This record gives sequence, structure tokens and C-alpha cells, in this order.
Amino acid sequence: MYAETTAIPGLVTFTPEPHHDARGFFSRTFDTTVARSVGVDPDGFVQDSMSRSARGVVRGLHLRVGAGEGKLVRCSSGAVFDVVVDLRPASPAYGTWLSFDLSGERQNSIFVPPGCAHGFQALTEVADTSYRIDRSHDPSEDLTIAYDDPTLAIPWPLPVSVMSDNDRAAPPLAELGERLALVAARIPQRVGAPLG
Repeated sequence: MYAETTAIPGLVTFTPEPHHDARGFFSRTFDTTVARSVGVDPDGFVQDSMSRSARGVVRGLHLRVGAGEGKLVRCSSGAVFDVVVDLRPASPAYGTWLSFDLSGERQNSIFVPPGCAHGFQALTEVADTSYRIDRSHDPSEDLTIAYDDPTLAIPWPLPVSVMSDNDRAAPPLAELGERLALVAARIPQRVGAPLG
């Protein structure tokens, strides 16, 4: 397994190197030593979650205010178009987004740092997505940004089939004002420096 940093500080990709044989394959999907080498604290995760989505479903763009939330995201079955938006005002990548193709075939994953919004669209009939999260969920800190925000102009690859009511009603960035300002208030300043 190897890790690569990206143009968004603290956003890291992890790519396994599966071993194939007549049975199929075996793959290491996470490695604490590799994670630490790129500044991801493997001991910080406190909750594992999973979602199952049908083709065309969009989930997001989700963010947590306050101290934020770091999460390791992997599509364990199927495939998703995954998007991360940097909303940390002090970041050199503020306001930019990156997309990734995550799939059960590749078993690749990304670490989304606190202060970044995250969302994805299912590309296969069924897509199972797993999350390892570094803070317990607190619904009062949830913030959702419109998936079709014209400022971001994310090119979702499929027509949107289904969304939650909350995601469909989410405002664009321009309307979030004060609530979005809370993102910067307590976000940890470490952004991808290797852990000592």
C-alpha cells in the first residue's frame, strides 16, 4: 500500500497493491505506518459507518462545523465518483475541489481532513461506501452544501436519481455566511505533516 498527498493539504489517497491468484485477490486496505507517514492519525478514529447507494444517488456535500471531522472513505463494493471541497480559509487550496474514482475493484481510499466538505455519486447499481471517522457524530454540527452549487460547478457524471430531502434543500456556499465561518473557528492547524 502506498499513500500520496494531493493539491488539497491534508487530503491523502491510499492505494493498495492487491495480490491476485486463482481464488481472487487479497488486499491490505489500511496500514497505520503508511497513514502516520502522511500525517493521518490512525489512533484517532472513533466510529465506523457505512452507506449503501443505488446508481445515480448523490450524498453530500457534507461538512461539520466546530472542530470539523476527519474521515477515511473507501468504496468497498461497486464504484463512486467522490468529491472533496476545501473550505478552510487559511488553506492555499481554499474553495477548490478534487474528485476521485473509488471502487471495490481497486479498494483505494481517501482521507478527508477536517474543514473539507465531502460527497459522492454512486456509479454502479449498488455502491457500498465505508467511513472511519475521528469524532462522534453530533447532528447540531452538520452542514450541507448544495451538490449543484454554481460556484463549484462539479460535473457529476450521471443524472441524479435520488437524494435525501436535506441534501436536495441545501443552500449554495454563497448563502451559508456565518455558519460557514464556524468551519475555520476550531479546525486543527496540522494539515498533512507527518506525525512525530
